[in-house]
Amino acid sequence: MYRKLTPWAVAILAVVLLAAWNTFPLSERIALGLDLQGGMHLILKVDTAKLSPEARKDAPERALEVIRNRIDEFGVKEPSIHRQGEDEIVVQLPGVTDRERALEIIGRTAHLEFKIVSDDPELMKQAIAGPAPAGFELQEAEGEKLLIRAETLLTGEALATADVQFDQSRFNTPVVGLKFNPEGAKLFGKVTAENVGRRLAIVLDGKVQSAPRIQEAIPGGEAVITGRFTPQEAADLALVLRVGALPAPVYVEEERTVGALLGSDSVRAGVRATLFGLGFVFLFMAGYYLLPGLIADIALGLNFLIILGGLGMFQATLTLPGIAGIVLTLGMAVDANVLIYERMREELRLGRTLRQVIANGYTRAFSAILDSNLTTLLAAFLLFQFGTGPIRGFAVTTSIGLAASMFTSIIVTRIIFEWLYRAGWLTQVRMLRLIGETRLDFLKPRKLCYLLSLVLVAGGMFYFAGLGSKAYGIDFAGGQVQQYRFEKPVSLDRVRGALAELHLQDLSLQQFGNPNDLLLRTGGDTVGAVRKKLEADFADNKAELVRVEQVGPSVGKDLRRRAVQAIFWALVSISLYVGFRFRSWSFGVAGIVALLHDVLITVGALAVTGRPLSLTLVAALLTIAGYSINDTIVIYDRIRELKRTMRKISFPELINLALNQTLSRTILTSGVTLLTVLALFFFGGEVLNDFAFALLVGFVSGVYSTVYIASPLLLAWQKKR
Repeated sequence: MYRKLTPWAVAILAVVLLAAWNTFPLSERIALGLDLQGGMHLILKVDTAKLSPEARKDAPERALEVIRNRIDEFGVKEPSIHRQGEDEIVVQLPGVTDRERALEIIGRTAHLEFKIVSDDPELMKQAIAGPAPAGFELQEAEGEKLLIRAETLLTGEALATADVQFDQSRFNTPVVGLKFNPEGAKLFGKVTAENVGRRLAIVLDGKVQSAPRIQEAIPGGEAVITGRFTPQEAADLALVLRVGALPAPVYVEEERTVGALLGSDSVRAGVRATLFGLGFVFLFMAGYYLLPGLIADIALGLNFLIILGGLGMFQATLTLPGIAGIVLTLGMAVDANVLIYERMREELRLGRTLRQVIANGYTRAFSAILDSNLTTLLAAFLLFQFGTGPIRGFAVTTSIGLAASMFTSIIVTRIIFEWLYRAGWLTQVRMLRLIGETRLDFLKPRKLCYLLSLVLVAGGMFYFAGLGSKAYGIDFAGGQVQQYRFEKPVSLDRVRGALAELHLQDLSLQQFGNPNDLLLRTGGDTVGAVRKKLEADFADNKAELVRVEQVGPSVGKDLRRRAVQAIFWALVSISLYVGFRFRSWSFGVAGIVALLHDVLITVGALAVTGRPLSLTLVAALLTIAGYSINDTIVIYDRIRELKRTMRKISFPELINLALNQTLSRTILTSGVTLLTVLALFFFGGEVLNDFAFALLVGFVSGVYSTVYIASPLLLAWQKKR
């Protein structure tokens, strides 16, 4: 395969050029997600319950068109608006951080009606004393009680346009000017002619905005809406009236709003974590494996370029979890090189020639590399299927990174070795050695390890269950999270005391990252009330709203169901794959028990440390499931190999021999990946801190479960048979 190097060199050069072409200029090729550039992500529910069956059919599509037109006039650059399911609309607004204004423009029904105000004092007294008479309703506008007729004489469908005007008689205050279409102008002229002397109520979404008295017939088809508007409010009202009313009310099922300040912080943290992660891996590989390590570093740099090129080629959006995926896959990319180099080390001890050392190192490590990468890809695929938003970004970058690592670690480094050997520049392979030959009995303490794991898993699950709804973040439990950044450090007790006056439902407060940042969680949408209270009570320490996340109860239940499905199918698919590859279901069952062990240990650790389960942490659990099987596969692969060559030793001796022979690579592969996870934990920012913590716990648990759970279970299964 590698006898003719020129075609392979040309292929590698072509990949490099293609990746570079799709990477530069980086700012034009790869778009930043809303969590990195700031903006809003909304999932809107169209409430069609009160519509007729005929109107209900196309109401979501008509609502979509109205919302799209409103956003177009709002002036958002490159928005994304599309339907999801039967009655949901997904809206993404990059760069928009004025949350209240955006929600008002998007969600306002803007149903405009014109109705006559009753001037009958008896009917007014009756309405004030008790229920309003049939055919009337009592309302209030600008401090005045009005009894208006239920009959609608004219609606906003007759409008041709609406704009902002300024009323000179009211000290140049802004008003909304209305102009009717020809048919509407004719009807408006008729209504005003028949009701001269009466007051005409202008009703918007069921609320009276103004009720001017009709002095004379108005044949020109123009009117104004007065009110206590700011120029911005008048402009927004004119916008929604000009575009048209929604066919049905819409409400926010899910919201993710990130301020520009937090987005720029996330970009800096992501770049910092990437650089540190790359630096750690580069230094370790070069320092420990010497020349082979430098070759691995070259492949790692190419891997990074291919990931960026892949994102550019597929026009993928880079999210903060996506950056975490890049950092993580760079650590996982050198796992294959570690497996190859440790195989080379064994070949050197056997006295093979340099040519045999290179060839056998790659050949004998290939099956373990293939199996371990495919199992991780399975987890990434399921994460993409069941995940949403930024979590899909993590799945995409992880998948591209794993595919790139297969190419660079197996083909690129092999070509470099072959080229150096044929040029006469490679005459020997030297590497440092951290762990020598061991003869440990790993099976002896298995019962104690079973007991320890059982206690840890049961204790963690008991603690998790005891937390109830507090064990879940808003992704699964519903509610709202607000993050504020104060100019100066703020006292948590002082904020709690100030907000106690609002009597907020399910209020919880915590510092987030530093003394200036505060995270607030409530049961419903309380942003307006909280902001006003903080502005009033902390005038000397201004607070900026940098993030809002809101999930409705029904969405939370759906996300929880999908998360459970993703984890379940990940465990099942990995188990089936391992059982198929090793032609024994005992391998698959033992592997799945170890995976479940690692996932449950991680969930328990998250609960004990007060980290609520979220979508991002589900992504971490699936990553743990995909990655922790890697070391198990390496050991299973060695057991399979030893069974063919050492048939006279007992099965327990065979397992121990495989564990001892692969101990160094088990520690090294996990250790190198942990370097990148540590970079995420310390330098990736607070948003990724919980994610990195989960990976740390899961990967350490994975090393333990591989040696002391999965391998001993094979022996237990063998004895049972």
